[in-house]
Amino acid sequence: MHRSRVSTLLVDVPTDEAPRAAAFWSAALGVEARPVPGEEQFVSLPGGVHGLVTAVQAVDDAPRYHLDIETDDVAAETARLLALGAVEVGGWLECRTLRVPGGQLVCVIPLHSDPDEFAARARTWE
Repeated sequence: MHRSRVSTLLVDVPTDEAPRAAAFWSAALGVEARPVPGEEQFVSLPGGVHGLVTAVQAVDDAPRYHLDIETDDVAAETARLLALGAVEVGGWLECRTLRVPGGQLVCVIPLHSDPDEFAARARTWE
């Protein structure tokens, strides 16, 4: 048994466009853009989307949006999503990147939110 929830909405943009994109989304959402110390590819947009961590991520790839699913068991959640038709396309540290039916990317990440918030919002899977 494990738990998971959608935790993060990332706006992936080419690296050279990241500053402009962060400024745009900050103004569009009416929130402050905050660089993430130690993770220069991210600019956080706290409060941008209620209930989700929201950030601009600089990538060496095409622009897109992707969701992070946080879990207390990355291997079990990855296996569950693969059984539903996702395909694993990569990984970084403890995270797994999946392409889901329809072509979108989803990252399965270890628990990173407040434990009480995670407990209140996560679903339990057998």
